[in-house]
Parts: sequence; C-alpha cells; structure tokens
Amino acid sequence: MPETDLGRQLAERFREVNGDHPMTDADNAYVSAQFVALEELCTAQGRDADAVRRLMLAGRLPLPGYLRSDGAEMVPADLFALADTAGGVELLEAWFTAHWADPDTGRAEWNAYVSGQYVCLRSVTPAAIQRKDHLTRAITAAANEADAGSARGSGRLHALIDELDALEPAFTGYDRLRFGGPTSRDTCIDAMRARFPRP
Repeated sequence: MPETDLGRQLAERFREVNGDHPMTDADNAYVSAQFVALEELCTAQGRDADAVRRLMLAGRLPLPGYLRSDGAEMVPADLFALADTAGGVELLEAWFTAHWADPDTGRAEWNAYVSGQYVCLRSVTPAAIQRKDHLTRAITAAANEADAGSARGSGRLHALIDELDALEPAFTGYDRLRFGGPTSRDTCIDAMRARFPRP
C-alpha cells in the first residue's frame, strides 16, 4: 500500500494500543483470510482511505484489527456497517453506547470498540458483544455447577459453547501476544470441550 503520513500515524497508534509484536507467516495468512486491507475496502466502496484514517485517529471509527507484515491495515469487511446503521459516523458513538443501560459500561465498550481489538467476534455489534459477555460468564459458571459432568449438565454447557463458537473466529498467535495470554476461544471453547467431552 502507498505509505502516507496518516498511514504512519495510524501504524504508530496501532502499536501504542497493541504493542509491537511480530506477525508470522501463519498470522499473515489468517488475517488475509479473515479481514480486508483498508485501501481495498475503501476503493471498493468509493471511500477516501485517508479520510477514514482521520476518523480512526480521532476515535470515531475502530482502528485496524491488525497490521499485516507488509504494512497493510487490515479491517473487517463490514467496517462501515455500524456507522451506516447509526445514520452516519457523527451519530455512531451515541447510537452504540445507548445499547448499555449503564453509561459507564457503554463508554468502556465504545473505547474497546474503537481500539480495534474486538477481533474476538466475526461481526462486531453491540448485540454480539453483549451476547459474548453473557456466554463467557455462563460457560464459566456452568463448568462449576454440581452436575457439570453429567449428561444434562454437559448438554447445557455444550449448547453455550457451540453458540460462542459460532460468534468467535479462530484467532491467531499474534492475538495471544497482544492480549498477553490465552483468548476466550482457548479458555471457554477449546479448554471446556477438552475438559467436558460431549456425552
């Protein structure tokens, strides 16, 4: 991609948020399969990429989810969907935060959203964020129930795990570096399936 001053600023902001970790060939392949380069998305939709970078730097649209090794800013294909639903970028923050009854929670979720780190969902919407939070809490609680190992308990637990599995992508090694440990897929899907095999 052509390097611009805004591109450099965005890369710096990305590293401030995520740390400076190497992307392996496997990371690059995963990201290329799951995300799209910002330049490509903007070209396809007739948008100005530098204008979008300005919105990202201003905290009005999410930062890229990843920086590929070649410097491409990788974003979800539906990057602009929430802003379009809200009626425009200028209305997005109020629309987004209104999905939480507690203003402080809404503000915290907005900050997490614009950080670009919601790579834990196939599609980032307030409803999906809330559902993921509910499911991870419910899975953790269900694993500690007295009947967790029984057929009935396992049935309940695996229904929750399967729903979370449908919401979350696979993640990649880079994610475990930037988040400083295992992902929710590691702890709430893979580990739980290993600990409580299906009856």
